[in-house]
Amino acid sequence: MKIVAGLGSIDEYETFVKVGADEFFCGYVPFSWAEKYGVIHPLNRREVLFYNVQIGSMSELQILKKMVDYYGKPVKLTFNSIYYTGEQYPVIAEIITKCMAAGFENFIIADPALMLYLRQQKINCGIHLSGETAEVNRGMLEQMLPFGIRRVIFHRKNSLEDMQSCIKFVNDKKINYKCDIKENIEEKYMFPDEYEAFILNELCHFSGAFCNSLHCDELTHLCRVPYELGNLHKKEETDTAQKDVAETDRIQEKEGKGLPLDEDGYLTGSTGCGLCALYRMKQVGITHLKLVGRGNYTDFMEKDIRQLRKALDILEKSDNELQYQREMKASLFPDGCSQNCYYR
Repeated sequence: MKIVAGLGSIDEYETFVKVGADEFFCGYVPFSWAEKYGVIHPLNRREVLFYNVQIGSMSELQILKKMVDYYGKPVKLTFNSIYYTGEQYPVIAEIITKCMAAGFENFIIADPALMLYLRQQKINCGIHLSGETAEVNRGMLEQMLPFGIRRVIFHRKNSLEDMQSCIKFVNDKKINYKCDIKENIEEKYMFPDEYEAFILNELCHFSGAFCNSLHCDELTHLCRVPYELGNLHKKEETDTAQKDVAETDRIQEKEGKGLPLDEDGYLTGSTGCGLCALYRMKQVGITHLKLVGRGNYTDFMEKDIRQLRKALDILEKSDNELQYQREMKASLFPDGCSQNCYYR
């Protein structure tokens, strides 16, 4: 399995390559798009200018491509909005065409209408099905396959059983298709052979597509706004719910004091972790591991990549899941982990 790391700026590329990243994803929002559409009609749901979340100029992309050529670690560009307005599709197609001319061939896309538009315009780019899509299941993949998906990125709430079922479905379709194929039919990009799953950071409350927040400079992300769960119409239940929340906070604060925070106060996987599930992910057919990191501190991302690389090295030497989990936890979390698990 390969490590796919989020890239906030081109300055991080070399650092992350040297500590073990195999592949990258990053946003690209030309200033002309930001100037015209602002944050209300985002290109990739990360309309941020004040800190490193994405690339904002073609000249930076061209520099990044030279780095990719030198180090051999590919970069894919994100177009993560789940829908666009009608006038935006030709604009996006032009942006993607320019990116392809600059040497980038794979794009993470969430909007099925954009996929259809690109194919209608004969733009033969590589499409990776975004983890920002609302659902990934067999019925949904049945609809996506005609667009020529190279890779399926499962969203945060997909279970390992969901992933296994989807991968088996695609493989069965591939076998049946090859049995019936005629020699003059081009197979290129017809079926995905790569599958990506979230592994570290940002266990999103809203699972991507269901987020109604704006990720921009002007507003706090909705998931960062404090809230409490309770029934506003029944005071007794509300009081009980508030006490439960307070007790949970007290326990987590107490337990948190024993967690292995480093000198910078950082714990790998504290905002979402799937390291315990690596053995099962390999068994079900996951080929790539998404390490979320756009906007994260560079040194924190560097630590995460090192930790994930250690876990993969342990995985390669493990004969079974129990051995892997025991040795991984002893090496990476000797004093306990955050328990903020993607795949329980």
